[in-house]
Amino acid sequence: MMEGNTMSELKPRIHDEANGLDYILAGDYYIPAIELPVDDERPIGKWGRMHRAYLEETNPLLLNHLILTGKLRTYLADLNEQAQNRYRLIIKQMTDAEGVDEDLKRRSQWEWIKALNGIVSRAEEIIRSEMINI
Repeated sequence: MMEGNTMSELKPRIHDEANGLDYILAGDYYIPAIELPVDDERPIGKWGRMHRAYLEETNPLLLNHLILTGKLRTYLADLNEQAQNRYRLIIKQMTDAEGVDEDLKRRSQWEWIKALNGIVSRAEEIIRSEMINI
């Protein structure tokens, strides 16, 4: 400490241009003013949970990076929304292409359920291979 410099002369908050960080005076020391990122309130959903499990097994370095930078929840919520939108689109395209519509439902509910279950299963597999297990 420089001669003549007293605690009352220290600023309560300073900014270091060299590293771009703000520091707060705590007793005799300046500590970095680091704040946790604002938590993303969107659900991570089914697809986000599946992708996190995939990352745990196949890419723990990326998973740790996302956790440490506070970006994991946003990353998984974004992925979940994109996967959900793609999933809906695939189901719509397949039901249109295969004639699985209200008319089929009226004629034979059993055939409609069977056809729709097959479409849902194929759509889920497409999402897994395109967006989850990558």
